[in-house]
Amino acid sequence: MSLFIILRPRAAAVALFVLAGSVAGCTSWQRVGTPGETNPEQTLTELFNTTAVYGRLGRLVATGQVPFVGTVAFVAGRADSTLAIIGISLENRAFAFQREGTGYAAKYRVEYEMRRGGAAPVIIGRDETVRVAAFEETLRTDESILLQQNMTVAPGTYAVTVRIRDIGNTQTGTATRELVAPSFPPGSVTSPILAYQVSGRGTRDDSLPIVLNSRGTVAYGGDTLLVYVEGNGFTGASKVPVQVRDESDSVIYRDTLRFTGTRPIESQIIRLAPDSAPLGQLEIIVGGDTDTRRASALVSFSQSWVVTNFDDLVALLRYFGHTERVDMLRQARAGDRAQQWRDFYRATDPNTGTPENEGLQQYFARLVVANTRFRDEGIAGWRTDRGEVFIGIGEPDEIFDASPRQQGRFLVWGYNDLRIRLTFQDQSGFGRYRLTPQSRSDFERARTRVFRPGT
Repeated sequence: MSLFIILRPRAAAVALFVLAGSVAGCTSWQRVGTPGETNPEQTLTELFNTTAVYGRLGRLVATGQVPFVGTVAFVAGRADSTLAIIGISLENRAFAFQREGTGYAAKYRVEYEMRRGGAAPVIIGRDETVRVAAFEETLRTDESILLQQNMTVAPGTYAVTVRIRDIGNTQTGTATRELVAPSFPPGSVTSPILAYQVSGRGTRDDSLPIVLNSRGTVAYGGDTLLVYVEGNGFTGASKVPVQVRDESDSVIYRDTLRFTGTRPIESQIIRLAPDSAPLGQLEIIVGGDTDTRRASALVSFSQSWVVTNFDDLVALLRYFGHTERVDMLRQARAGDRAQQWRDFYRATDPNTGTPENEGLQQYFARLVVANTRFRDEGIAGWRTDRGEVFIGIGEPDEIFDASPRQQGRFLVWGYNDLRIRLTFQDQSGFGRYRLTPQSRSDFERARTRVFRPGT
């Protein structure tokens, strides 16, 4: 049994590479069919409710105050056992960090449990600490922590539970899902396993060096989707079909895995480059009609945001700035969208020394907050004037409720560094606050003076 923790750095992307095993294919795919009707507000719901999205993909999804997403991969273990590899994906902001020396630290306890009827449960628990150097790292909203635990079990059906408790504030997140740990007789293959890094192996006794892609996401127009499959005990040359289907059940990729039968375990790695229009959920299927193994992946505009419709993404960028570049996205033909998105991502990145676009990260993070905080006006919170100001120049230093009796309600937001006071007036009396004309002008000028998302 083993555990390891990876803190995903900002300075370099996690490399996807092949150390062993044969490569089954490296190709592009094309989406087949006509795009459906767009619905930006539904996309916003998906963007903010990633729990529902990952739940549909079959992931372990936490309930409670510590959010995380996980997956379980099964491969052949020693003798007749099955090796369960549990991967967990977290964001730094899930924990309550405290000052420690020159940096910050968060302490937490993680417990893994696999339980089935009539057998003693397999339980592993550990106390862990995550440390970062700067306060801004404690607020990261991207996938910044990867946990992984190996557990050896007998084949069977298990209730798999992961609990993570933040020791700093006693908040807890729990995810439970019923899964089947399969046996791997001669001539069988594993389900497709989504990974960031993996090295193949040759026998059931060997360890499997792998870093799981626990969320199963890949960024549109950029990353490569790495799929790992093991063949077990083939006695001669064999072929196993593999295909990828999109949300409309159209085949967008097809190939054959070839096993030589010369080793007890044979590793196959498929690398898929999503450089056309592969947005949305993908189903990866290994095997024939009577014996198939499946896994689901998600192609989004970023691994940090769940947005899978191009037109909806453009609609959500209405406050991002870079008007000309947003217009280029809006006008891009279907075949050019991936390249246009790559160009847009690079051109609007305020720090090209990191793999993330911090401007877009901040923009969508503020969008999430605004949509929740200002939803009392009867429209989407991010579309309100208060939402626009929050997204554009951030949190005010002071908020005053200055409401004279006969002129409707007023809210005043003060920004000390910008030396402005913005007034929102509710003329209707129904809680619908609009910037006064003078405050609208002050806000527009302030937005051009400060570092804002997209600059």
